[in-house]
Amino acid sequence: MKITLLVTLLFGLVFLTTVGAAEKPLTPQQQRMTTCNQQATAQALKGDARKTYLSDCLKNR
Repeated sequence: MKITLLVTLLFGLVFLTTVGAAEKPLTPQQQRMTTCNQQATAQALKGDARKTYLSDCLKNR
């Protein structure tokens, strides 16, 4: 009985956490980071070139 209740509560907690996280929209900074990261990946940038590109992209240069 206790195990069933514990498992039910655990699944409920995980479900509520997942639903709450899915509804939260990205901030403008998070959107910019996602876009810049996708562009750097598309250009196959690595190492220092990637760091420089991301820095400039996030500063809107």
